[in-house]
Amino acid sequence: MFENKTKEEANKEILESVKEYYKKFMVKPEYKDGDRISYASRVFDEKEMMNLADSMLEFWLTSGRYTDQFEKQLGEYLGTPFISLVNSGSSANLLAFMTLTSPLLKERQVKRGDEVLTVACGFPTTVTPILQYGAIPVFVDVTIPQYNIDVTQLEAALSPKTKAVMIAHTLGNPFDLKSVKAFCEKHNLWLIEDNCDALGSEYTLDGKTYKTGTVGDIGTSSFYPPHHMTMGEGGAVYTRNPLLHKIIRSMRDWGRDCICPSGKDNLCGHRFDKQFGTLPLGYDHKYTYSHFGYNLKATDLQAAVGCAQLEKFPSFVEKRKENFKRLHTGLESLQDKLILPEPVENGNPSWFGFLITCKEGTDRTELVKKIEAENIQTRALFAGNLTRHPCFDKIRGTDAYRVIGDLSVTDRIMRDTFWIGVYPGMTDAMLDKMIEVIKASV
Repeated sequence: MFENKTKEEANKEILESVKEYYKKFMVKPEYKDGDRISYASRVFDEKEMMNLADSMLEFWLTSGRYTDQFEKQLGEYLGTPFISLVNSGSSANLLAFMTLTSPLLKERQVKRGDEVLTVACGFPTTVTPILQYGAIPVFVDVTIPQYNIDVTQLEAALSPKTKAVMIAHTLGNPFDLKSVKAFCEKHNLWLIEDNCDALGSEYTLDGKTYKTGTVGDIGTSSFYPPHHMTMGEGGAVYTRNPLLHKIIRSMRDWGRDCICPSGKDNLCGHRFDKQFGTLPLGYDHKYTYSHFGYNLKATDLQAAVGCAQLEKFPSFVEKRKENFKRLHTGLESLQDKLILPEPVENGNPSWFGFLITCKEGTDRTELVKKIEAENIQTRALFAGNLTRHPCFDKIRGTDAYRVIGDLSVTDRIMRDTFWIGVYPGMTDAMLDKMIEVIKASV
């Protein structure tokens, strides 16, 4: 097949074959009434598959040139200088939190027993790193119809042990960054923005518009298939702070002190002539560890897919907004029975989903059953109230966490709220079908 061909010619032929394969076998048929309407799905074309094949042929496998390209392009999109690609959004949250435990942060280091303000209404991996490290999550209630932290409770949640705030932008709707940022600055607290469900969302602060995830000290993203863009598995951690970036890279890459990327040695020129800790003078800097770290890197195969997704990403954001608007307009007549979502003031959401809360007299479970029976996928707002889940059974009633108030709104969301999708692959026919079914089911 490749006789008398150069490597470059063979590579080109393989990629052209991948392109043709996509067109023949991978293009989805048009939606027909009665087809399954998922809450989310991958949106891709031959470019992602060709990038993936190109990376496969290179067979570098770990982070490499596609990783470098992706980090550069994502940084340009976010307007943030320091991006670190990781293997999942959950790893991104782990890495973001553990960065705050570094001794390099001196008096601002988060230590075991310190407190981190967060919410119970969300995805567990925003909270898991706090508990696993031995810090104390302090759970604050949320609001409806924004589904984000109730900023009026922040001062009540504060204690002398508070060191940080770590919360997510719920389904693309930014939390009140103005209030939360001011609170953190007033009390010298770190702010981690879990941006896994909100990539592309914007927030205007003091007359300047920022991408969410870039206002606080650290932001995180997820590239799991249902998210705003995908590379299968994958995530990112980003910051404007050079010291935090240094710690992020160290902890992501086994905790090592050396900054050489994979496959490179002695970029600093001092690999064998420095003294670290109580190690012998000149001990190999490539195997000197300044943190208890992990290996959380993604592969170049994933990054190759991500590079192609980033090229499409602005159009993904706009389509999500259009889909959200169509659903909102179509369901406005049901506001006597359903609470429809509203964007936060100063926010411009890149919606991940369309949240609906049932008013008194409308049973969420029965409504969801009817919608699902029409082949339309629904989702709860993740944990609803995380503190009520079995993972809390052994620590419930202990001092491993604190709760502010009674989390009554969080409990209502657990009981009365669900959401449907707005992903960019949805057609008007799919959106109109969801509107039709919900109207008939309420």
